[in-house]
Amino acid sequence: MTPLFAFLFDLLLGDPPNRFHPTAWMGKLIACWGRFRPHNKPAAEFISGAALILVGITLTGAVGYALTKLGNALPVPLNWLLVALILKTTISLRGLNHAAREVQTALDTHNLPEARRLLSWHLVSRDTSQLTEAQVAGAAIESVAENATDGILAPLFFFAVGGLPAALAYRFVNTADAMIGYRDPEHEWYGKFAARLDDALNLIPARLTGLFILAASFLVGENARQAWRTVRSDAHLTASPNAGVTMSAMAGALGVKLEKVGHYTLGEAFPLPSSRHLQLARRILFAAVLLAVAVLIPLPAANWVK
Repeated sequence: MTPLFAFLFDLLLGDPPNRFHPTAWMGKLIACWGRFRPHNKPAAEFISGAALILVGITLTGAVGYALTKLGNALPVPLNWLLVALILKTTISLRGLNHAAREVQTALDTHNLPEARRLLSWHLVSRDTSQLTEAQVAGAAIESVAENATDGILAPLFFFAVGGLPAALAYRFVNTADAMIGYRDPEHEWYGKFAARLDDALNLIPARLTGLFILAASFLVGENARQAWRTVRSDAHLTASPNAGVTMSAMAGALGVKLEKVGHYTLGEAFPLPSSRHLQLARRILFAAVLLAVAVLIPLPAANWVK
């Protein structure tokens, strides 16, 4: 029941203030470590970045273990509630849906400058200043699909595999990848270990998320068969070994073309998306999450709370 409680807490409470949020603490550790990192020395930068990840995994795993032991000392259902509260901080369904809905609202009112601003503020790191309405809608749909893995399904997967220690350790690696895992002169070597480890950790969760999107698209009346065909033909077109799976599944389910100019085009033969498709993507997201929780609940409770 712990994943179900975690999602109820997420939907009801949202994210806690940064001073109480484990991910914010992780970000502070990553930023603090970066002040002492070497520069212009590829080997030393790589070692420093790898050491950061190993230290972070050790610390977050230890915290997760201690919290699990504390939970095990409490009676049912207090132990479920404690662990669910901590697990909730590793997921963000409410935040992702809220961000996508804000972009959708701006598009519905044809306020393109505001839609661009909200997209850049909440969902993507790319330059949004020249995007059309269709491109804004497409980028938001891509973000919903990709973050379904990073922000929701992957933490649940690792919680099922190894409880809070694994979920928190995954969240640290993913946070580090978001902060330093870039292929630019500043981060190429320093963030390489984080980026590659994040890719490896998401190999299974991304494919599970793709399957949940396929099943969810069937449940909400979208085209699951077309989604499967698009995954098979287009999933490999993105630089990321994982993002293409979920994004192409969403493109096929909605029957829209998702394109990052100069990088990839998914669903080439489909029409461009609109705000209506973004609304449908949010519906598929919720259905996929509900399916994932339903699958996880029967798994052995020994991995969660005894």
